[in-house]
Formats: sequence, structure tokens, C-alpha cells
Amino acid sequence: MHRHLRTLGAVFHIAVLLLCACGTADRRTADSGSATASFKVALLTPGPISDQSWNGGAYAGLLRIRDSLGATISHIQTKTPAEFEENFRQYGAQGYQLVIGHGFEFQDAAVRVAPEHPRTVYLTTSGNTVRDNVAGINFAFEEASYLAGLVAAAVTKSGIVGAIGGTELPPVKRSFEAFAQGVRAADPSARVITSYVGNWDDASAGKEQALAQFARGVDVIFQNADAAGLGIFQAAREQDARFIIGSNANQNGIAPEVTLGSVVIDLPLALMIVAREVKDGRFRPRVVSLGLHENVIRLELNEALSARIPPSTRVAVDSLRRMMLAGTFTVPVAAASAP
Repeated sequence: MHRHLRTLGAVFHIAVLLLCACGTADRRTADSGSATASFKVALLTPGPISDQSWNGGAYAGLLRIRDSLGATISHIQTKTPAEFEENFRQYGAQGYQLVIGHGFEFQDAAVRVAPEHPRTVYLTTSGNTVRDNVAGINFAFEEASYLAGLVAAAVTKSGIVGAIGGTELPPVKRSFEAFAQGVRAADPSARVITSYVGNWDDASAGKEQALAQFARGVDVIFQNADAAGLGIFQAAREQDARFIIGSNANQNGIAPEVTLGSVVIDLPLALMIVAREVKDGRFRPRVVSLGLHENVIRLELNEALSARIPPSTRVAVDSLRRMMLAGTFTVPVAAASAP
């Protein structure tokens, strides 16, 4: 990276970027290694890429696009809809061919900005909006979430399991609905308690939500709260016989002593699928649906806690996964409406 540096100014520029990556600055830019690279890809995330979850997975995908496709890449962490629009517009003006808004919440901004930059493809993850140069990726997160529900129902001793999200985004709600269906399919008498942190960044608030659920008898929590979710892992570590199911990335290594498994989205693979089409000039705006069939979504069990999951449950999970792949079982959850 950053070869052929010819001036002191270029060296200084790279040094500043490296400091930003290690410090508190939002913006990170990585050069593919060629000042004349023709393929430029940008990523906007709603939270820090240090979350070991949703945002970190997308940034790993951006790095894979750089390394595999020789792209010039840039990343900015954004917090408000006004920043979504500002940075979408900036990247379009700079000639980026692909700009990724990482989350359902980026769709409105993409629709407003896209007509100004018709040569730029605006992609929103978990999005379902399509325009001339706006597309979405729909992750079939429900399938693996349902399987996670089977595991939670098998492990709980209290008969009460929980789900904690960052905010009530439609994809998160659908995932939690599928999880609850899986729990009840395995144990119709089980209770599912769902709550939301109110943001995606506050680990302390995530921990408080987890402790509140534990106080109500919950002993297994399915969390989808990004950086706030790190506090949920911490809360489980401090309790006896409390377990977590992670999400988005493989989070089994964050707290292996309490993590039963993770509902994983292979974001690097997903973003590469679209980026390759855009670079090759064969991308058509649509909702790109990715799930178990494409090996983008999966339930990754933590082998360190394999003894906690009954063998019969593992057999049921494997069997149902095969049925999903064969198209003989579909999780019946409501689709989110387009914005």
C-alpha cells in the first residue's frame, strides 16, 4: 500500500491518515497503490469499525475490494442523515463508481443524491430501494436467526430468553421475530423478552439492558447492537450461567466462555459480489438477495461451548438448514416496506 510516494507532502498525507485510523478521527482513506486507479469505492458506516460486528465487517469488505480488485477506497463514519447526504454527494463529485451506505437508514439519502451523480452506483446494505443508480442488498438474516432460536431454547434453564438490539430498524426486528419463532418452535412454553438500547455505540447502555434482562430471568440473549453489544458480552461474563448469541460478524472469540454462537453475515463476500459487478460494468440496479444459498449468512456455533448444546439440537439445526437450502422450509416473517 502507498507505494511510489514521491513527495514529502504525500508522506505527510499518509501519516495523517494512519493517525486518524488509530485515533478518534472518523475518516479513514486507503489508497490501492496506484494514483491512477480507475475503480474507486467508498464506504459510509453509521458506527465505529472497531465494533467487531456490523461496521467492522463492512470495513473488512472494503479492504478485500481494495486487495482483490485493485480499488482506491475511502471510509467515513457518519452519524446523522445530513452527513449521509453530504458524504454521498462528495464521493459522487469525486468520481467514485461505487458508494456504499452501510445500513437500512441510508436509503433516503441515497435516493436524494443519486440523480445528481448518475455515474455513481449507490448501494445500501439491508436496503430495498431501487432507482436508476440506487440498489440494495437484502440479507436473509432470518434463516440463521431462526436456527439460533432453536439453540437458545435448548440451552435456557429458566425458559426465558432475550433479544437486545441497537434501535428498532426493520431488518433487526425481522431477525428478532425469526429468532423468537425458532425459540417457540423448540419450546412453545418459552418466553422471549425483546428490548433496544436506543443507539448502536454505547457499551455501558448495552450492559445495562443485559443486566435488566438477566434480572427478569433471562439466561440466553441474542444481541444485535454493534459497539453497544460489547457491553452485553461483558454483562454475561459477570453473571453465572448466562449466555450470548452474537450477530453480524463471528463474535465467538469476544467472550468464548459465554458465547454459544454467532449469526454471521459474511460482509466481505457480499460487498465483493456487488463490487465486482460494478467494476466489470455488468451491474444492474436491483435488490441483491443473499443468504444461506450464497454462503453469506450462517449460524456459526462456538465449539468451545459445544457441550452446552444437546446433540439432538445440533442434528435439528443441521437438518433444518438443509431444508432451508432445499427450499422446503421458509421462515415466515413479514418483509419491510420500501421507504
